[in-house]
Amino acid sequence: MHLRFSQDIKTLLEKLAKQPLTLGDILAETSERGFSLVISLLVLPFLLPAPPGLTGPLGTACIILAGQMALGKTSPWLPKRIAKIKFPHWFVLKLLQLLKRVTKVLEKITRPRWSKLAQSSQAWRLNGICIVWLSVLLISPIPFTNPIPTVGILLLAVATLEADGLLMCISYGLTVLITLFFGFIGYATWQALGLLLGSWFSNLFAWLSNLFN
Repeated sequence: MHLRFSQDIKTLLEKLAKQPLTLGDILAETSERGFSLVISLLVLPFLLPAPPGLTGPLGTACIILAGQMALGKTSPWLPKRIAKIKFPHWFVLKLLQLLKRVTKVLEKITRPRWSKLAQSSQAWRLNGICIVWLSVLLISPIPFTNPIPTVGILLLAVATLEADGLLMCISYGLTVLITLFFGFIGYATWQALGLLLGSWFSNLFAWLSNLFN
């Protein structure tokens, strides 16, 4: 694994496999890199069927960390309740297997490029804003869509760690496309709900008319 992201995440997962660590412990070890590393670690499970009860806390943790990035913070912090979250041992082993597959793809598309953009404070803040928004979409109650915003978040986190300005720009475009996709789903759902309610009210009105005639 040649990517800094892959090496760091693999090291973290191996530590988690040997001795369960809380998210707070991981943040303490990784310092500023903890933003992108922990966000990556938080969203990786959404590429798999995640254990029940993890979606809300992990998504919320992503929003909190990315929100700090958007504000220009360089020292990550999490509320005590979320900082105490631990990954089950069996799930860590699954994430290690998944990491190998993810890394094969990322190694083909990621490398240090456009470093002036990648290392700018404006990009840092914009990445945080995009990750906050994608995390909101991630935890939205729309079934079977978790992997879509997860890909966008993961690419932004990796681009930040690898100082890949080009991948950041691609990720911004992907964020727009994901937003349009969810907007379409929301619009279609709203229209379907309107038709369903309209049909229900029509049937109710017809039934009442027959009842009183």
